Amino acid sequence: MVRKLPPLNAIRAFEAAGRHVSFTKAAAELNVTHGAISRQVGLLESWLGTPLFLRSASHLALTEAGRIYLAEVTSMLDRLAVASMQMLDRTAPTVLRINAPPTFAMRWLLSRISGFQRRRPDVEIRLTTSTAPVNFHDNAYDIAIRGAQEPLSGYVSQPFMTELIVPVCHIDLLDGGQMCKPQDLAGQTLISYATEPYSWSDWLQAADVPDIKPRGSLKFEQMYFALQAAVDGLGVVLVPLFLAIDDIITGSLCMPFGVLAAKQRQYFANAVHPTPTVEAFYEWLLREGRDTERSMADWSLSMKSGTANP
Repeated sequence: MVRKLPPLNAIRAFEAAGRHVSFTKAAAELNVTHGAISRQVGLLESWLGTPLFLRSASHLALTEAGRIYLAEVTSMLDRLAVASMQMLDRTAPTVLRINAPPTFAMRWLLSRISGFQRRRPDVEIRLTTSTAPVNFHDNAYDIAIRGAQEPLSGYVSQPFMTELIVPVCHIDLLDGGQMCKPQDLAGQTLISYATEPYSWSDWLQAADVPDIKPRGSLKFEQMYFALQAAVDGLGVVLVPLFLAIDDIITGSLCMPFGVLAAKQRQYFANAVHPTPTVEAFYEWLLREGRDTERSMADWSLSMKSGTANP
């Protein structure tokens, strides 16, 4: 059966005009002209065969038929709006906004995030990077990942991986016994970066060689560039082991002093509310973090047994 329906634009114009009892306010709401509202209402009145408004030069009022029809039309449009929003909620992807330090994102998170997307294809990941203190009030993200010594107070803070910050360098810098002990850093270039959580002065102090003067120094703004400089053989840098482990396993980087004077801290995922999507990401992140820790433990064991690269 074909429904006999009035023009939808005319219905919308009438409903807005009737609700406001004003063609001018209806025009502003629907972003059209006063004349357009008047024409659409007139079209509906012609289609229905009855006036819906009493008009005068200075006054607009609904007729009795108009009041009855407005109640039905408003109810119908409200139900349509609710049904449409429910359908949008079912079909639109859930957006999860994640903020993480740049080097962490580039060297660890990006290579693994597809695993979460395969598990949760309904979730759209939006990733931004920053090393600034976590501020959910002024920034648009749902989860903030940061390295820290303790959980972020007042938030849902989930530790998912332990990091060890150690000196690393290109394997070629070990040629000829150039770096057997911390004192040998006097003949090397020390690489640092503005966002470093562990400075060379602190490491040298912890290694009991506070007076060592290096041959030179390089300083970068971001850890990523400092680590890349080490990969290129430009010097020695202090970085989280898990960010360098792939290059260590392949033999391009090494840990000249092992874990001597290493600094330990946690990586935390922080959120304001533990929504189901946030909890699903936390669960996945914890699993990936534990896998990385196991990989580093296996590598360390193989080093001790002499089956891995130095």
